[in-house]
Amino acid sequence: MRLSKHIALVFALAAGSVTCYSFPDCEGGPLASNAVCNTALDPITRATSLVELFTVPELINNTVSTSPGVPRLGLPAYQWWSEALHGVADSPGVNFSTSGEFSYATSFPQPILMSAAFDDELIKSVGSIVGMEGRAFNNYGRAGLDFWTPNINPFKDPRWGRGQETPGEDPYHLAQYVYNLVVGLQGGLDPEPYYQVVSTCKHFAGYDLEDWYGTVRYGFNAVITSQDLAEYYLPSFQSCYRDAKVGAAMCSYNAVNGVPSCANSYLLQDILRDFYGFSQDRWITSDYAVDNIYSPHNYAIPQQAVADALKAGTDIDCGTFYAEWLPIAYNESLITETDLRTALVHQYASLVRLGYFDPEDRQPYRTYNWSNVDTPPAQQLAYQAAVEGIVLLKNDGTLPLSSSINNIALIGPWANATAQMQGNYFGVAPYLISPVMGAMDDGYNVTYVLGTNITSNDTSGFAAAVAAAKEADVIIYAGGIDNTVEAEALDRYTINWPGNQLDLIAELQVIGKPLVVVQFGGGQLDDSVLKGNASVNALVWAGYPGQSGGKAVFDILSGKVAPAGRLPITQYPANYVNEIPMTDMNLRPNSTSPGRTYIWYTDMPVYEFGYGEHYTTFSYKWVQAPATSYSIQALVDGGKYAAYLDIAPFATLTVSVTNTGNRTSDYVSLLFASGTYGNAPYPNKVLVSYARSLSIAPGATATAELPITLGNLARADTNGNFWLYPGTYELALDTSGVLTSNFELTGNASQLTSFPQNTMTS
Repeated sequence: MRLSKHIALVFALAAGSVTCYSFPDCEGGPLASNAVCNTALDPITRATSLVELFTVPELINNTVSTSPGVPRLGLPAYQWWSEALHGVADSPGVNFSTSGEFSYATSFPQPILMSAAFDDELIKSVGSIVGMEGRAFNNYGRAGLDFWTPNINPFKDPRWGRGQETPGEDPYHLAQYVYNLVVGLQGGLDPEPYYQVVSTCKHFAGYDLEDWYGTVRYGFNAVITSQDLAEYYLPSFQSCYRDAKVGAAMCSYNAVNGVPSCANSYLLQDILRDFYGFSQDRWITSDYAVDNIYSPHNYAIPQQAVADALKAGTDIDCGTFYAEWLPIAYNESLITETDLRTALVHQYASLVRLGYFDPEDRQPYRTYNWSNVDTPPAQQLAYQAAVEGIVLLKNDGTLPLSSSINNIALIGPWANATAQMQGNYFGVAPYLISPVMGAMDDGYNVTYVLGTNITSNDTSGFAAAVAAAKEADVIIYAGGIDNTVEAEALDRYTINWPGNQLDLIAELQVIGKPLVVVQFGGGQLDDSVLKGNASVNALVWAGYPGQSGGKAVFDILSGKVAPAGRLPITQYPANYVNEIPMTDMNLRPNSTSPGRTYIWYTDMPVYEFGYGEHYTTFSYKWVQAPATSYSIQALVDGGKYAAYLDIAPFATLTVSVTNTGNRTSDYVSLLFASGTYGNAPYPNKVLVSYARSLSIAPGATATAELPITLGNLARADTNGNFWLYPGTYELALDTSGVLTSNFELTGNASQLTSFPQNTMTS
């Protein structure tokens, strides 16, 4: 029924959470004869037929994340907001039972640690299990079918409180991570006939600030050049939206170049829908950001703010601002009925692809149940993800611990951690193995002393810590940072070790016993004093290691498994925070900035991106090295059959890695490119390929295949267009360049992409 715009619209605001889910009755219910129940039709046709039945008030009611459905049509309420960052997580759409079935779900490490594994197959497997458990929860009314994960904003500033949720700072690495995670979560690459679940890549775009000296995410205007936008801030989103074909997108709180992201048609239409090909059976939600268009962005009055968001492409409001103000916007002719129906078609076409309207007996995913949650393979994978990600930063031979060591003094605010190990956006874990438990499981006699807290300056616990250390064979200090220091809505002002933790470590190191420091947390700390002190025998970074974190840490320390993780972010010296404000979005160095990330940073990091030591040694040689010269025109001509020229192949290079030591170990082959091609300034180097070789036994050789695309070698111009430039390129294996090779690209520069140009004005 079409209503006059002059009629006041009265409707019930959707509020609270959907705690139980149901499915429409397509056999005997009111929708049985509607085309939405016809499985022979395409999702858009089916969704359009359904949405045509909605009145305008019903359309508006269902533009919010807590959707009431349409009772008169037998269309159930639906909560669009469920979370699953590293396992099914507490959120408005997820309801864990208090005991028994569906009272917990597998809790993997935080993404920042999983990404340190540089293992794409691992990430795909994690996604598959999280998606399977999410679907099982939905089958029993305890979660939605849509999960607002992953967070793929690049972690470019070490102070960002939510960096722990991301895969790190490198755009290529993020792109690979998100591609594999989304394919795992959704049950394949744009799977037919059904998604396992729908993933939501967030936060689009330029979001990496919470609250920095009063500049808050809700009102921050990220000023970003087209070059940096295309080259750094968007590659992970292009991989997600265009290549992995994720089912949903989330626009961010902040503005980009003066226009709030959720009202930004340049981002949501020109780039997302048109350039990336984000199709009409996929939807866009805000991140509690529609009301921010009004305040604190002060971009538009409330009814104009909701109109701008809806017309820009924000289909769902995470909140109630749409429900409150869209009726007024409609009455004032700021939006049309077509605008509303378009948003709802996007939503329900996605639910069609999830099997929401289809017979249960046709859908294998509808058979998932409690037996699909926290399975033995899931438990093993959670442990493996933690083990593979842990990074050895320093070791003088103290690790792995000698077999003669029996008594351990385990000291520090992370020593007996349980829920701490989950970081943020977590659910109920089946179990949480603390470092104390991990040490005991490995057969050590453990004396645990807190010593101090994360941010404490109270020294009253020092004496007990020192006394325990004096009686032990080895001292393990477990500390760092946690969600009391870095979190959503909480950035750091410094990257020093907080509180008096270094003071306690200083007292422990003079005892003369072997001392190992295990640093936890997502963001890095300045470890200069630990790196340069011979009395600190070993240093390990363990992130937020999840449900099996304590076991993973001590299996590494004891030598049951060998470390091979690599830092996914740069560890900067403490003074870095005084050299560049968080609000500066520029990557390249200039007169007031030393540059950002390993790609552009001009000073010496404490530990560089990609750094990681091993318990063994390796030798390397080229099996398939690059040719000495390539014609740019021939490369471009050869890529004409690729879906997109930037992902057309350049070459697949091959390296052999031989374990020349005496311990079985994984090895991550990181391949970097550098050179003075394109326009100055030139990046230090860029990651162009990587591969993880598993369980290389002493004396054995593994072969690592390292595919490189044309886009990996390209650079963006000032308009954001990627070009393949002539010049000399150097490839280097590992951060220290243990193997190198040069090649030449000849001919004229060739444009690979045409980045949309922004015609919006703030």
